[in-house]
Amino acid sequence: MNKRQSRIFAIVATGLAAVAFVGLTIHSHMRFGELTNAQEITPEITHGKDVWHKYNCINCHTLFGEGAYYAPDLTKIAQHRGEAYLKAYMRDPSNFYDEQRHRRLMPTQNLSEVEIDNLIKFLDWVSKVDNQGWPPRPILVAGGSMNVAAQGTDAAVQDVRPVTAASDPRAIGEHLFRTAVPACTACHSLQPGVQLAGPSMAGMAETAARTLASPDYTGNATDVEGYIRESIVNPSAHVVPGDMFSADGVSFMPNTYPESLSEEQVDQLAAFLASMK
Repeated sequence: MNKRQSRIFAIVATGLAAVAFVGLTIHSHMRFGELTNAQEITPEITHGKDVWHKYNCINCHTLFGEGAYYAPDLTKIAQHRGEAYLKAYMRDPSNFYDEQRHRRLMPTQNLSEVEIDNLIKFLDWVSKVDNQGWPPRPILVAGGSMNVAAQGTDAAVQDVRPVTAASDPRAIGEHLFRTAVPACTACHSLQPGVQLAGPSMAGMAETAARTLASPDYTGNATDVEGYIRESIVNPSAHVVPGDMFSADGVSFMPNTYPESLSEEQVDQLAAFLASMK
């Protein structure tokens, strides 16, 4: 290829690349409304976006992989945690952390109830945007990590959180999830698709609802929290035939929690797990 041919090739290749780029850009813009469910945007969602910017949430968190990386990406947080959990967390994040263990914590922003409600609506809308698989890795919500589970009960008991009788029951329930004897983290993960000795608790609310609606359900619960409570105090009340977590109709889950936990603690643990979407 001589110089003239090389020049022509470069010009044509550049032109084709430019046309492709412009075409893809136009195509993307034409689909923005469909991909983002723009028709679902309400004044409350718009206000929630304004709250996100007002308090500079992006200085620590990310959406769609964009932002700072000091704290978790929140693109799908509304699909991982229920509204009640998110409200309790935003009201007072300190209930969900041990300052000595975790050091860098989310500050208490003193959001109004309206700001909290609309910020959650905004994050729910974000979670439903068709982001075409971006970021290219699953975003996991912190909690119940395999590292803690591998270390066993002693390590989990050290994860003491500043919970009090006045704290939200979901915060106390998360604390119990780590510190109950035996520790729930020894067998259960809170991460989607991460199976340890027991099933992942991610999506527990939906799992419980589906089980209750199934004609094969053999327990006595009538609602989600009741089912979770039953699974804690009487794990063999309902077992899934053929699964790897039971044998001969008997669950592998310990049946000693009625002795080691009070009824109030079981309720708090159930409240936390019922917030897992």
